Amino acid sequence: MNDDRGGSLLAWQWSRYPAGHRDRRNLMVHAVTVPVFQVGTIGVLMGPFVSAWLALVGLAAMGGVMVLQGRTHRLEHNPPAPFRGPGDVVARFFAEQWITFPRYVASGAFSEAWSAAGSRQSQP
Repeated sequence: MNDDRGGSLLAWQWSRYPAGHRDRRNLMVHAVTVPVFQVGTIGVLMGPFVSAWLALVGLAAMGGVMVLQGRTHRLEHNPPAPFRGPGDVVARFFAEQWITFPRYVASGAFSEAWSAAGSRQSQP
């Protein structure tokens, strides 16, 4: 897969998403960890108003999600494109967690990938 981003980041990420999310273990990790990342983000944003501990817990949750998803992306036949730099890491990760993965679920593509992964696993 190439890294040609002629359009927007979201369009580019969406065009690559199904091919990079076909392994059932990776799908399960995303289903569990995307909400954790989102809650962590809210914790970071609320931290200054509530407690510094909340912000730290939120950052830890977000970091843990990034590590876990990075590991399970290695299970895919089509790995993610290399990051262009620190800003790209942040932009792509936030886009995936807050927009692309929820869109993937809402569109029914997650369910299709889950079913297809099960049928691939049951074949000899």
